[in-house]
Amino acid sequence: MNQWLKGDERMDQLLSHNLSIIQSPSVFSFSLDAVLLADFAQPAKHDRAKVVDLCAGNGVVGLLLSQKTSSPIIGIEIQERLVDMANRTIQLNGLDKQVSILHGDLSDASKWIKKDTVDTLTCNPPYFAVGEKSIKNPNSHLAIARHELHTNLDEVMRVSSGLLKMNGKAYFVHRPDRLIEILETMKKYRLAPKKMRLVYPKVGKEANTLLIEGIKDGKDTGFRVLPPLFVYNEDNNYLPEVSAMLHGIR
Repeated sequence: MNQWLKGDERMDQLLSHNLSIIQSPSVFSFSLDAVLLADFAQPAKHDRAKVVDLCAGNGVVGLLLSQKTSSPIIGIEIQERLVDMANRTIQLNGLDKQVSILHGDLSDASKWIKKDTVDTLTCNPPYFAVGEKSIKNPNSHLAIARHELHTNLDEVMRVSSGLLKMNGKAYFVHRPDRLIEILETMKKYRLAPKKMRLVYPKVGKEANTLLIEGIKDGKDTGFRVLPPLFVYNEDNNYLPEVSAMLHGIR
């Protein structure tokens, strides 16, 4: 396996789907948020559908989606090293005929993907708006992944809507404290919010993650709030639903 790795990289296993993921502590490691997003998303399954993953990171969302659909999956990621890691991971798992990650800014997505053609879109964007008092991670790779340095919520929604065909579905993971802004921006760009789920670290704690689905040019009616998802029990072990996502066991 070592021929797949460079520098300080390591090989992690996502046992629930028998996938090997190339990671690096100095660049970026996928978080539970990516796994939650891929689990929440319901990609179109037919071969002629098109699935796109924006802010693809090291490719884990696209890899997980490949287990739910036979459609081609295209990821876009701005950090070149992450793209290199992602494409080696894709080859390692034998998925290079279905999944690919492109190096570029999501604002340029229409250069590679024709507008109004995408059936399903996912995005795990940077969560934190950048202001004068923002404390950014000193690691530039992590700062780009977590803070809106190269994109922002408005651009994410605008690009997502532009790529999606009518009635195409978009899935986002974000932070609950930006829910109002998320809903307003989705509607601004013709993405009708349809389904939401809040994720809580433990029972009795505040939600710290938001999963939301939007449909391009969908009706304003029929918004659903799904049952809450709790991650850990009192002993800090994963609860059954999350354990199944990560390890394939309940």
